[in-house]
Amino acid sequence: MRMIKTILLATAATIALSVVPAMAQRVRTEVTNPQLARKVRHELVTLPYYGVFDNLAYSINGETVTLYGQVVRSTTRAGAVNRVRRLPGVSRVINNIEVLPLSRFDNDLRLATYRAIARTAGLDRYLRGTNPSIHIVVDRGRVTLEGMVANSSDRNLANLAARGVSGSFSVTNNLRVEGGNIG
Repeated sequence: MRMIKTILLATAATIALSVVPAMAQRVRTEVTNPQLARKVRHELVTLPYYGVFDNLAYSINGETVTLYGQVVRSTTRAGAVNRVRRLPGVSRVINNIEVLPLSRFDNDLRLATYRAIARTAGLDRYLRGTNPSIHIVVDRGRVTLEGMVANSSDRNLANLAARGVSGSFSVTNNLRVEGGNIG
C-alpha cells in the first residue's frame, strides 16, 4: 500500500511538472486602486448564479475594468457587467467573459469531475460554500481547473482526480497554491 502511494505521488509530481500552467498567469491584475479591486471582487463572487462551474477574473487599469472568464449561464455574464458598471470609480467595463456552449456531454463531465474531486481525500473543502476555491470549467470536453488550493499536494491530487474522469479530451490544471508556489 505504501509503495502504491509513493508511485501515485511520483506520478502526480511528474504530471504537475510536465504541464505548464500557462493560463494560470494569463490575467495579470493591474490594480491601480486596491479599494476598487475589493469592490469588483465582491460584486463578482456574490453574483446569484456564480458557482463552481464558472470562472471569473478581472483587471483594473485606471477607471477601466476588464472582465475575463467562462460562465455556464448568460445571466451570470450580464450580471457581472451590470454590477461592475454601477461601482463608483468605474467609467468603462470591457466584457471578455465567454458563455460556454450548452452541451449535455459537458454538463455530465462537469458533474463527474466535481464528484471525482469531492471524493478525493480532503479536497471536498475546496468545493464548498458560495465561492468555492476550485472552479471546474468544461468547454467542449476539455476540463480546466481554476482557483486556489493550500498546497502542491492538493493541487496534484485535484489534477489526478480530474484526469481519472473518463470522457474528457484534456485536463489543464491552472490551480494556484497559496503563497504563489506551484510546484
